[in-house]
Amino acid sequence: MGWIGYYFDVSNPLYMILDQRLKSSLEEKLKRLNKFRPLSLTLLEQLKEKFEIEMTYNSNAIEGNTLTLKETYWVIQQGITVKGKSLKDHLEAKNHKEALDFLYELIGHGTNQTISEHLIRSLHALVIQDIDKTIAGKYREVDVFITGTDHKPPSALDVPFKMRELIEWARSNYKKINIIEFATIFHHKFVHIHPFQDGNGRTGRLLMNIFLMQAGFPMTIIQVNDRQKYYRVLQEADNGNYKNLCRFIAQAILRSLNIYLDVLTPAKEKREAGEEWISLYESTKFCDYSQAYLGKLAKEGKLDAHKNGRNWVTTKRALKAYMDSI
Repeated sequence: MGWIGYYFDVSNPLYMILDQRLKSSLEEKLKRLNKFRPLSLTLLEQLKEKFEIEMTYNSNAIEGNTLTLKETYWVIQQGITVKGKSLKDHLEAKNHKEALDFLYELIGHGTNQTISEHLIRSLHALVIQDIDKTIAGKYREVDVFITGTDHKPPSALDVPFKMRELIEWARSNYKKINIIEFATIFHHKFVHIHPFQDGNGRTGRLLMNIFLMQAGFPMTIIQVNDRQKYYRVLQEADNGNYKNLCRFIAQAILRSLNIYLDVLTPAKEKREAGEEWISLYESTKFCDYSQAYLGKLAKEGKLDAHKNGRNWVTTKRALKAYMDSI
C-alpha cells in the first residue's frame, strides 16, 4: 500500500486495528482511574514530576542523548550540571521540560486543543530553541534522509503541503477513530513527513500525548529500552500496517495507567484483588504456562502486563482474566 492515504474510509473494519481485548482493558482501567479523580494536588504533583522526568529521559535517549534517568532529574529539577556530559545533552533536557510545561498548560485549560500548524511549530520551537534557534519552529528547507530505514521523507518543497494535508486529515477524523488509534496514526504520519530538520521524534511523541491526555489518559512514555521495536513498528506502518504500532502504543498507555492505579489503589485492596505486580517467572506458579509463553501473550496484548524496565510484569487478577477468557 505504501504511504497510506489521508482519506481512507475510517468506517471500514480494516482500520479497526486495536485488538478488542487490549482496548477493553484500557477502557476499564481508564474508568477506574477516573473514579479517583480529582486527585489531591500533592499526589498529582508527585505523579507529574515522575512522568516528566521519565518522559524527558526516554524521549531524549531515543534520539541519542546520553544523560541517565538520575542525571535527567538533576538537570531539570535541581539545575545541576553533570560533569562529562555535553552542553547539548543538558539543553535538550531543559528544552524538553519546557515543552512538557507547555503541553500541561494546554491540557489544563480543560477544553480540547484544536490541532494546528501553529501549535506544532510552537511545540517544536520549545524542543529545539536552545539547540539551534535558526531551525526552531521552522519547516526544513533541505531534503533529509533517516539513518537505518528505507523511508525517504518528502521533499522540503512538499512539506508545507503535506502538513496542511495532515491537519485536514486530523480535523476530519478526530471524532471518527478510537482515540488511541487516532493518536497513533497521527504520530506516524507526522514523523513520516519529518517536517523539521531536527526534533521530529520528540515533537511527534509530545503531539501524540496531547490527544491521549485530552482523552483522560496519563502521559504515555515510549521507553528507550524499546527503541528498536519502536522503529520497527513505525517502519511497518510506512507500508500501511498500523496493527503492531497501535499495539505498541497501547501497551505504553497501559503501563502509564497501571502506574497511576498502583499508586492510587490502597495496598490492602490490591492484595485482596490480586493486583500486586509480579514477574512472569513468579506468575508461572499460578498457571500452567511457561515464562516464555506468558511473555508471548504479553507482547501480543492478550495478557494484561507491562514492562518494568526490561522485564514484563503482570498480576494474579490478569492471569485469571486471561484463563477465564479461553
